[in-house]
Amino acid sequence: MKKFQVQPGFVAQAFRFALDPNVVQEQALRSHCGAARVAYNWAVGWVEAAWWQRRAEESYGIVETDLTPWRSWSLPTLRNAFNEAKHTDQRFAAWWQENSKEAYNTGLANAAAAFDNYARSKQGKRKGRALGMPRFKSKRKARLSCRFTTGAIRVETDGLHVTLPRLGTIRVHEPLANSSAACRRGPPAFCRPPSATSGAAGSSPSRPR
Repeated sequence: MKKFQVQPGFVAQAFRFALDPNVVQEQALRSHCGAARVAYNWAVGWVEAAWWQRRAEESYGIVETDLTPWRSWSLPTLRNAFNEAKHTDQRFAAWWQENSKEAYNTGLANAAAAFDNYARSKQGKRKGRALGMPRFKSKRKARLSCRFTTGAIRVETDGLHVTLPRLGTIRVHEPLANSSAACRRGPPAFCRPPSATSGAAGSSPSRPR
């Protein structure tokens, strides 16, 4: 996936803050974060299914040219495959429409990055400890997280609310006087308001009210 680059003459600014959702909004946030986790697990299973199938076929003596083809873990490939599966896969066929496409894209992008890191580590091209194959994320232990990169994302002029795709306008835990003013000043600042508590591109619900 192509990395974001700041255009000449612009300055990228990021703001970190906590959301203060009501009960309904918190449920929606948790649903989005859960959707990201489910999409991640689907991607890991989809890619690795071909790996295990090839290993089984090799044990039967099937020659390389006749083995099940590898499945690419590039983000575009995962998106296309997921868009086909989401209508029939029982894990999310009944509820995927309740969340923004950004939620599912978060999980798919994280899976693509995890496979990239694994491949680079195995090839000796990644610094640090050796990484194993990506693992499924536990519903109980996985960190609630979701990114929004497109759609209606803004800090409202009152400095007390932010608007996110599908989630609507959500109150923030503390006034956003500094970030709101920075975004209103315009150039040379390039302001993409954060969609969540974990930075300009992350989202997770704050503590329950």
